[in-house]
Amino acid sequence: MTGTGGSDPSVPAVQLTGITKRFGGIVACDQVDLTLYRGLVHGILGENGAGKSTLMKVLIGLVLPDEGSILIDGQPRTIHDPLAAAALGIGMVHQHFSLVDQLSVWENVALGEAGKLDSSGVRRRVAAISEQYGLDIDPEAQVGTLTAGLRQRVEIIKCLRRDPHILVFDEPTSVLTPEESEQLFSTLREVVAAENRAVVLVSHKLDEVLHATDEITIMRQGRVVDRRPTTDADARSLARAMVGREVSLRSERAAFGLTEIEEAADVGPEDGQAAETVISDEPVLRIEGVTVRGRRGGARLLDDISLDLRAGEIVGVAGVEGNGQRTLGDLLSSLVPLDSGQVVVNDSVVRTGAPGAMAKAGIGVIPEDRHDSGVVLDMTVAENLLMVDPHRVARHGVMDKGQVTEAAQQMIEEFDIGCSGPDAPLWSLSGGNQQRVVLARELAADPDVLVAAQPTRGLDVGAIEYMTDRLRQTAVDGVAVLLISSELEEILELSDRIVVMSRGRIVGELSHDDANLETLGLLMGGSEA
Repeated sequence: MTGTGGSDPSVPAVQLTGITKRFGGIVACDQVDLTLYRGLVHGILGENGAGKSTLMKVLIGLVLPDEGSILIDGQPRTIHDPLAAAALGIGMVHQHFSLVDQLSVWENVALGEAGKLDSSGVRRRVAAISEQYGLDIDPEAQVGTLTAGLRQRVEIIKCLRRDPHILVFDEPTSVLTPEESEQLFSTLREVVAAENRAVVLVSHKLDEVLHATDEITIMRQGRVVDRRPTTDADARSLARAMVGREVSLRSERAAFGLTEIEEAADVGPEDGQAAETVISDEPVLRIEGVTVRGRRGGARLLDDISLDLRAGEIVGVAGVEGNGQRTLGDLLSSLVPLDSGQVVVNDSVVRTGAPGAMAKAGIGVIPEDRHDSGVVLDMTVAENLLMVDPHRVARHGVMDKGQVTEAAQQMIEEFDIGCSGPDAPLWSLSGGNQQRVVLARELAADPDVLVAAQPTRGLDVGAIEYMTDRLRQTAVDGVAVLLISSELEEILELSDRIVVMSRGRIVGELSHDDANLETLGLLMGGSEA
């Protein structure tokens, strides 16, 4: 791969000046300035909804600014669409996937290419990029069968295939393992230096930005609030600048391990937590000998697993992604039927694969992908909050507008959901506030069991802090919590017990006191602890 563009190192690759973008009454970007140089990785840090992604969409041509100017290699440019951006050598790896599930990896990579399709050439290119960047993937695999982490690799390869000299990565590691993230950025920094590219890393992960960038711009509420060389930055000051207050960093999970500050070494429940939580003797949820096969009797996605949950405890499920955790969450969401075994809630066997059966039995679910199965972005906040149980705000079979607004407003206030009101479209909320909508809706049903699948994925430090506190409180309130997470530090911090999954089976169980990163890592890798 060979970078292109200007060669004068004193001329910025990109210079954004006074960029302002409004969506109705919301100012997403407010007089934002940003300068990018070749040979450097520039981090843009901020909470969900700070304006980071909107600013990058301006650069890539997906959003037209209301005010401001753009210089590329010192020349004024108007970027009307992504094709114009590509012609200027700008490429972007988006936070949310834009892939066609029915197509193969190489076919997705080739989409949008001009000229005659060279299938063999595309396959070779995919393989070469995969090897160079440590993004191992089968070019022939159907995208719809891939895990979230592998799908993210396809998005990155799609971008790199076009050989851009200005690269924008928008939350590229939200579904990658720490090892995959470290490999990606290690290789990326080598390429940046060797090929004179300008790279932007948009992130909310403090350690990721500290380890992978040369310069940092911090945004809050649509404005730039700080700029500094990475060598002058530390996790605590960055977090304070991001949210405008002191925050606990115990729940901040980074691409390269624990945040290197004193507080992060203390991984475990808050002081006094055990005294406040009463764990019942009898299980409220029993998963007994459960086996689930893939389509048409394929491989076992869940292989004879058994697990009990008691009221008041948090049980963490650890494992490398793709080892059955998602299927376990889908099972408890009534999305898949069993081949054998049973699920028992409060001593009653629950029918699996029957829509709504698990919810009626008392199981609430925060799904792994809120956009896929947790919310409807084009519906209002109120509609999303009440979609599971509309009868509570209905009169004679018709939803009562006054009751809808009142019930939604109560939940907005209780869960501190940042929005303009119950009638705000859900797409206008930040990721953290969308997750609060899901949490509020599930807890409003007063469940006996709460399944929290990747509950902090894609959230910033403030939203992570809120979510982990609410999960602790949910257990204190007597709910059995099943925490499915790829973040080992999160599992260690919150769980009373931890089970480890590998190849669809539970391969180990540890108490909180006996668990540590080394032991979990051995079990996840298939070794005995």
